[in-house]
Amino acid sequence: LIEEAPAPHVDEEMRERIGKIATDAAEAVDYRGAGTVEGLQHGDEYFFLEMNTRVQVEHCVTEMVTGIDIVREQILVAAGEPLSIVQEDVKLNGWSIECRINAEAAHKNFAPAPGPIGDSYREPSGPGVRVDSGVEGGSEVTPMYDPMVAKLIVWDVDREKATRRMLRALGEYDSGGLTTLIPFHEAILATEQWAGGE
Repeated sequence: LIEEAPAPHVDEEMRERIGKIATDAAEAVDYRGAGTVEGLQHGDEYFFLEMNTRVQVEHCVTEMVTGIDIVREQILVAAGEPLSIVQEDVKLNGWSIECRINAEAAHKNFAPAPGPIGDSYREPSGPGVRVDSGVEGGSEVTPMYDPMVAKLIVWDVDREKATRRMLRALGEYDSGGLTTLIPFHEAILATEQWAGGE
């Protein structure tokens, strides 16, 4: 429900190791296209779990800290074009956090909370704030599909500032009367556990 980049407890050496595992896996199968390699870090150990051959919901935080439009690159590769970048071009800058704005009731075990979106619906904006959505006032979240309303993504120079920016953006988000995970996100991001990267 909350994604961030870079990971708070991954140092440069571990990041290099994880990156090599990911690129080696893609190269081993001559993979072309956007994909997401998933793994699990436990202390100083990293375990490869799987590769998803698609862009995933959390690609936005990677885009924000690298400045690379991953979807554009995916489309170029699908059209037979080469990537516009090489691995050495990928540099991390700042910190990004993404909150999934789902129509769910966290206080009811995250049960879906479909319903109409009122005309007061307003997404936050401003420097370092990005919203990927497909709804507006007058839309409706039905029980027939995934309850995701939007992805709220922020960027700033470090994790503490990105957290403050996300809390401001969440506070500005008017869901149009729809029950969403906004209060859940606000509560999590205000904890000492979040501040400590726990």
